[in-house]
Amino acid sequence: MLMAIDVGNTNIEIGIFRGDEFVGTWRMITATRKTSDEYGVFILSLLQAKGITPKEIDDVIISSVVPNIMYSLTSSIKKYLNINPMVIEPGIKTGIRIQTENPKEVGADRICDVVAAYYIYGGPAIVIDFGTATTFDYVDEDGVFSAAVTAPGIQISADALWSRAAQLPNIEIEKPKSILARNTITSMQAGLVYGYIGQVEYIVKKIKEETGKPQAKVVATGGYSKIIFPETNVIDIVDSALSLKGIKLIYERNRRTRIENR
Repeated sequence: MLMAIDVGNTNIEIGIFRGDEFVGTWRMITATRKTSDEYGVFILSLLQAKGITPKEIDDVIISSVVPNIMYSLTSSIKKYLNINPMVIEPGIKTGIRIQTENPKEVGADRICDVVAAYYIYGGPAIVIDFGTATTFDYVDEDGVFSAAVTAPGIQISADALWSRAAQLPNIEIEKPKSILARNTITSMQAGLVYGYIGQVEYIVKKIKEETGKPQAKVVATGGYSKIIFPETNVIDIVDSALSLKGIKLIYERNRRTRIENR
């Protein structure tokens, strides 16, 4: 079995694949001060909960946008699973050509999303990841990743709203029944959710216009995609496991070289 780990700014997501079967996924809060033992015990407890023994894990691959935790995390994999994990970094084969001004600036998370969207759903595609930041990435029909848009995530927007205005409360992000809000909480929820829907629709529209690809599929992932998707017709597909699937596809592309180098 393959363990795929996606380290984001807010959460670490761990997925297990048995061949092409997606066995399960878990999340934990990204914490930069955890030790390798803390990560190791957590990973072992997750495996135990699924009835999986450490010996059943054949390999591990990690995608990370948080460099500060990588030493402890990779050390935990080596110590508790006896595996030196593969890490997605510049030079690894992805099957995607990155043609931005500085390809090395593109985060591993965005590359994994684009790989999965392109190889599972086809191109051209616009990939939206509703994470800590909300990202919009464009990949054409030839697998060229050429454009990216980055916006504040909906939680960042909410945090900024209540932290910068003394009389506004910290709220749960959900769509109110009507945009015609009648109290402070629902007015904030309306502004955040409906405002975000409008942002998504406009950015998707402009990407399609400027690329000349109105037929581009729009694939969304990330926790808040479930709030936005039902309220707009610009998103074609929601895949909550898109990043993990991309990590697995990248692993498969590099697996032969990895085996030969062992």
